[in-house]
Amino acid sequence: MTNNNNTTTTDFENSSGIQSNIEEGKVIIAHLYCVTPPDEEQLDGIKQFLQKKFSYNNFEILVKKDENLVGGFLLKVENYEFDWTVKGRMKQLEKKLQKINGEQEFDTSGIVSMLKKDIDSFALEVKDDEIGYVVWVGDGIVNVNGIRHAAYGEIVQFDNGVKAMVQDIRAKEIGCILFSKDDDIHEGDKVTRTKKRAGVPVGDGFLGRVVDALGAPIDDEGVIESYDFRPIECEAPGIADRKSVTVPMETGILSIDSMFPIGRGQRELIIGDRQTGKTSIAIDTILNQKGKDVICVYVAIGQKASTIAKLVSTLKQHDSMRYTIVVTASASDPASLQYIAPYAGTAMAEYFMYKGKDVLIVYDDLSKHAVAYRALSLLLERPPGREAYPGDVFYLHSRLLERSSRLSPEAGGGSITALPIVETQAGDVSAYIPTNVISITDGQIFLESDLFFSGMRPAVNVGLSVSRVGGAAQTKAMKKAAGSIRIDLAQYREMEVFTQFSSDLDDTTKEHLAYGSTLMELLKQPLCHPLSLHEQVIILCAATNKVFIDLKPEEVKDTQQRMLQYFEENNPEIIVEIENDKVMTDDLAKRIADAAKKFRSLR
Repeated sequence: MTNNNNTTTTDFENSSGIQSNIEEGKVIIAHLYCVTPPDEEQLDGIKQFLQKKFSYNNFEILVKKDENLVGGFLLKVENYEFDWTVKGRMKQLEKKLQKINGEQEFDTSGIVSMLKKDIDSFALEVKDDEIGYVVWVGDGIVNVNGIRHAAYGEIVQFDNGVKAMVQDIRAKEIGCILFSKDDDIHEGDKVTRTKKRAGVPVGDGFLGRVVDALGAPIDDEGVIESYDFRPIECEAPGIADRKSVTVPMETGILSIDSMFPIGRGQRELIIGDRQTGKTSIAIDTILNQKGKDVICVYVAIGQKASTIAKLVSTLKQHDSMRYTIVVTASASDPASLQYIAPYAGTAMAEYFMYKGKDVLIVYDDLSKHAVAYRALSLLLERPPGREAYPGDVFYLHSRLLERSSRLSPEAGGGSITALPIVETQAGDVSAYIPTNVISITDGQIFLESDLFFSGMRPAVNVGLSVSRVGGAAQTKAMKKAAGSIRIDLAQYREMEVFTQFSSDLDDTTKEHLAYGSTLMELLKQPLCHPLSLHEQVIILCAATNKVFIDLKPEEVKDTQQRMLQYFEENNPEIIVEIENDKVMTDDLAKRIADAAKKFRSLR
């Protein structure tokens, strides 16, 4: 079924009665608007309706004439409005026609039967609205007076069809955030509760598409066929529904897969200064999922539209858009859309997770997300805290990232792996948002500016980066091949500092330095060139056996490429064994080392 509506059908209120705080003995004035005044029987029926609805008996009905209603009755009591007018039915008919106009495939008989059914049920649908009125509007924020029972995250609707989400609940009014411009909203405009939570359409039709934070396509490729709606905010899976992380989510980046492995269901933070290659790691990871039955969701928050367009072009060029959804709230979009974008992307990911699929979701980046939320909170006049962020900014990200997990087989068996990105200022990981997200996630990949500018790309800082899942999410082949590479790099960097001013070095020290510099060169990897498992294992085995130790740094990458080609041509059985068994036996390790040494002897 095609559906372009952007709110879910999840009700906040399912009871037929109305919650009310009417004081005992108070006379409630009910205003009845009509074209033709009601007779006594109709007035008695209206009183009985009010008594049943409000569980209260003391009502006084004031009848007022209104020719604009065409016919029927409009009843207003406190903040509630009950509409049984011809004008109300005409509005409902107009909405039904607009909805049908948005459908892709309907024959005439289907439209006629639908209209007949809807017209018969108009009297049941147009009623029981709790209404309020705009008291202030500006900067995407609307303050509404009169809606007493609104819930946090509920959608309210204005007379002109514009929707907003309740974000602040006060004693006498509510604060709402608009998902569009506020040009058509004015003081005194009527606002109606919908009793629905904000949500997005979901379905397989979103794969390969670029959508905004409300799920509407923005790639000019036509309407998206959606199958369901999911609320943008929902509870994370409980402990009983989760399973430990054991299956690797291979990034194709040698330095990460060997030293900081990521598992399916893990949350691994990518953190670093501006322009240090954070997005590049996420994109390489998405490209590496081709053929691995993993759905990818990329959420762009506060990015330039040109940057997003370039990213989509890269994904299309590598045939990776067919399993990817791009959710974008660009820098030109309102702060409200930037705020809900990661939640909307997670809702789309959850659709696949609960179908048993593995999903990778990238939040790029949560620093801008926190800034958007800070802007909304300050406009809503919430008291600022540290760095002017509201006090619940930690909860903002924790309730988002907790939804990423690996489900048990009983709960569906799917998973969501999250790669949140956070931007630091001058490498300050002790700032408010970085420390918050570090404490929520299962590890971080820290990218260092000095490494990046020295030519080490990806610029992964081995000392500050960590994966709290570690070897549990690593194949046995990779675990054995990586061996002590992380310790070797740490020793190399320490030795490099101590020996930089020394001219007389012994042979052992020179060998350690040569080996370390070779490892550093091997860990350099060009953009959009993820490595497969067998390529990584072969490179690591050759490196730990010091096959490249006699090479100059500028010769290492070329020799690496030629060696991989040599294995494909002369030792394909090794490649097949690594990819199929994913286990590194002593015999396999020896065969790889011998083949690598033979390759070097030919040159």
